[in-house]
Amino acid sequence: MKPKTLPFRQIHLDFHTSPHIPGIGTKFDKARWQDTLQEARVNSVTLFSKCHHGWSYHPTGVGKQHPHLDFDLLRAQYEACKEIGIAAPIYLSAGVDNLAGEEHPEWREINAEGAFSGWVTSPIKPGFQMMDFLSPYLDYLCAQIEEAVRLFPDCDGIFLDIISQAPGCSKWRLACLEAQGWDAELLEDRQKAADAALKRYYQMTTQAAKCLSPDMPIFHNSGHIRRGDRDVLQYFSHLEIESLPTGGWGYDHFPMSAKYAARLGLDFLGMTGKFHTTWGEFGGHKHPNALRYECAAMLAFNSKCSIGDQLHPSGELDATTYRTIGAAYREVEAREPWCLGARPVADIGVLSSEAENHSHGQSLPDEGVTRALLEGHFLFELLDREMDFSQFRLLILPDDIRMDEALKSRLDGYLASGGRLLLSGESGLWKGRAEFAFDLGADYSGPSEFSPDFILPEPAFRADFLSTPVVMYGRSQRIRVTSGESLGKVFDPYFNRSYRHFCSHQHAPFRDVPSGFDCGVRKGSVAYLSHPVFTLYRTYGAVVHREYICRVIKSLLGLDATCEVRLPSTARVSLNRQAEARRSVLHLLFANTVSRGGSLKLSDITVSGSGGNIEIIEELLPLRNTRVILRHQSPVKRVTLEPAGEEIPFTQESGTVEFTVDEFACHQIVALSEV
Repeated sequence: MKPKTLPFRQIHLDFHTSPHIPGIGTKFDKARWQDTLQEARVNSVTLFSKCHHGWSYHPTGVGKQHPHLDFDLLRAQYEACKEIGIAAPIYLSAGVDNLAGEEHPEWREINAEGAFSGWVTSPIKPGFQMMDFLSPYLDYLCAQIEEAVRLFPDCDGIFLDIISQAPGCSKWRLACLEAQGWDAELLEDRQKAADAALKRYYQMTTQAAKCLSPDMPIFHNSGHIRRGDRDVLQYFSHLEIESLPTGGWGYDHFPMSAKYAARLGLDFLGMTGKFHTTWGEFGGHKHPNALRYECAAMLAFNSKCSIGDQLHPSGELDATTYRTIGAAYREVEAREPWCLGARPVADIGVLSSEAENHSHGQSLPDEGVTRALLEGHFLFELLDREMDFSQFRLLILPDDIRMDEALKSRLDGYLASGGRLLLSGESGLWKGRAEFAFDLGADYSGPSEFSPDFILPEPAFRADFLSTPVVMYGRSQRIRVTSGESLGKVFDPYFNRSYRHFCSHQHAPFRDVPSGFDCGVRKGSVAYLSHPVFTLYRTYGAVVHREYICRVIKSLLGLDATCEVRLPSTARVSLNRQAEARRSVLHLLFANTVSRGGSLKLSDITVSGSGGNIEIIEELLPLRNTRVILRHQSPVKRVTLEPAGEEIPFTQESGTVEFTVDEFACHQIVALSEV
């Protein structure tokens, strides 16, 4: 059976409700519920069967119904949605369950020190309790999932939340370690047991969700789609990218995740929130313009839309929230025809550092390369090594991707067929060997003894305002160019900073003569930058670093770049192809973000968002006279601004289409139609 197409305009309706709050659902009104959702142009709502507190919102023979709920709230919400054609997936908290944890503390995760682990570890601190999937809790959870499916066999999917396991030492984990012959004193072996717990979870919960039908949609939420973690995809019907820009993710996280998810063959949606900060915030509202931009970005990067809300315990939808959501979703609805079945067009493939290094946590190389490419307005996607490299004009291996024989073989084939390659930092070095796997036209001398050092790129590769050496905040690899083309020189400092010798407040200045080493090299179709430039850009955000990166990329792409556009670095560009409609669809995005907030902690919470810098979108300023050049071989009949349908003048010659968008704010779709 063909997978169901995800609705474009979804709501993830959180309902984590304390047992100490009375009157649960007393203000639920079917007609008002329906009118509110329809006015906001919502076409799917994820409804709660069980929350993080562990309470069920319907009669249950497995768990316990919320003590202050005296009717079947889930049934009432579900039927109200279905009656007006709104899809209704059902939510169950999986990884945390305070009711189960309090009744069965032996089911909770335990760390190597013998203490509870997870979101909250102390019995006198507020927060949610992480459960161990090797304990009998998993049987309890699966019984709850199966009960929900049998109660609502026509629901539009099962959403299971907080899917993670720490490398712990509960009696269940110790038994697993013993049975497998693993050593509980080794972190890597405890991680193996955590992975075994996750595998058991995926198998059992997916089977429970599909107890009536193998076609039941299911999603397991861990807050992040880990690049390279392909084994778990067999348990997913689709993907949902949780990415609340104001909740700690920022505005570049979603594009980075989407540019990997779009290559996995599963339908997916982005999930932002209506909150000023993040989940669990009552009475917090972002500006409607922020939500408009966030939904526009989801469409531009090939995603459906989901907006997180939190239902008041009374069961009444918040009027302010749904006016804000409606402002965004009316625009999404109007733009859907130019997004259905669209596939991304990309010149550059980025082999993910996270995927190659199997990292658990933040990947600075991936984040840095994403930011540089977004700000440079390149068309790109993130890849793992199992994906097809051949369609990309250029591959980038950012900062820390060392070679094994299998990857080297794939890259050799790619280069032999005309591909181009950009390496940086340790990328391109053999694993376990102090030598490069490629002929870079340079001799390798190991890592530099200095950190930081300085570089002066050749004029073609440096910012126009730069004429003296610029500091590079991380350690470089030492190369001397032999048969390649030098991209610039390295200047060493007088010394590293230490108690023995230091200068001023930070690092020592550069010596006035080059070190004899080069900051980069190009030989034929391969270029190499000797610093971890993408990590540096993610960490420090220096414009001179981005200019250096982007100019090297442009030199490798030459005249083959599909898109050239005049936009500020804060604008975003995406190009998609609707093959059936025989048209290319260009998305132009722009919103000026400002950083607001401070470090004052106002409350005890278990997730991020208690102050700190928050990226805010308020005003949407227009951009004018945006000139676009697209490489487009097929004859174009019309260029239109959508959804208005306004035709604009263009020229096409020698496989190039040129046009100018006079003015847009937030989001502009430009369709190039061949019929």
